[in-house]
Amino acid sequence: MEKLDKQTVRDMLLQAKEQKSLTWPQLAEKIGRSPVYTAQLVYGYGQTTDQEAEELLKALDLPSEIKPILMKVPHRQPAQPWPPTDPFVYRFYEAIMLYGPVYKDVAHEIFGDGIMSAIDMSVDIQKIEDPVGVPRMVITLNGKWLQYKKY
Repeated sequence: MEKLDKQTVRDMLLQAKEQKSLTWPQLAEKIGRSPVYTAQLVYGYGQTTDQEAEELLKALDLPSEIKPILMKVPHRQPAQPWPPTDPFVYRFYEAIMLYGPVYKDVAHEIFGDGIMSAIDMSVDIQKIEDPVGVPRMVITLNGKWLQYKKY
């Protein structure tokens, strides 16, 4: 077996997912997590529990030698160059760059001085049609509000 590191394991997991024709919701159901969080684990942006690692390996028919890599604390760093070159990813940056001050102002008016946690946050992606026949993407970032401490 080749050297096991996060990148190698990510490639193995993604290849197995594709070979088994599993969707993110299907794989998520097998480990008891959301589709987005499951993808984070597969991509190496999260640390699996022992049980999550076992279930992933079982669902994807992969060897147990991968388990310690899945359970390692990840080194979180941007996955894209700056500026991002993938159009899908760039649109997220574009929305924040253009409208970030608006989002910030509205949030501060509602919550006061603080920020939304990216650590204590969940993400959901849904497809809706509005109007019927026109697909739209709904992204929900549900994060804990952190007030700035006064001292």
